[in-house]
Amino acid sequence: MRALICFAALLLTASVAFADPPKLAVFDFELIDTSLPGEFYGSKPEEGRLLRISEQLRKELADSGKFLVLDIAPVRDAARRANLQACGGCDLKLAGELGAELEITGMVQKVSNLIINLNIYLRDVKTGAMITAASADMRGNTDESWTRTMSYLIRNRLLAPNYGKVE
Repeated sequence: MRALICFAALLLTASVAFADPPKLAVFDFELIDTSLPGEFYGSKPEEGRLLRISEQLRKELADSGKFLVLDIAPVRDAARRANLQACGGCDLKLAGELGAELEITGMVQKVSNLIINLNIYLRDVKTGAMITAASADMRGNTDESWTRTMSYLIRNRLLAPNYGKVE
């Protein structure tokens, strides 16, 4: 009997260990720029940074093995035309079209070159429920500050073993 219990436990452990990671759609980050330079000159440097941190997030989450990161190319144009933070769930619809189980949207709020906030939102596509949100402030509007802030959020929030768990 004991051998049977051990074998059943081994099978259960093996099936959990080999379960496919959840399918994840990571949308490109959006910018809310209320800074004075943004008002006058636009947000050209930030547009490139938004794409870089979006790709950084996709790569690091895929490399972690905890997610199967999907290609968003089929819905990228539709996502860019929408404000994913205020479109009434269009992000969930677009992620569903990709076959995603989870989706990430993100936003960078720029008040000035010294006051910038990066926000990440992870949701369940089927229910629309927020699984977790992560946010960090950065001081300095450089490629390095954006990359480091994203790395921090990935490492210490999204991939941290106990982040977001209520005990």
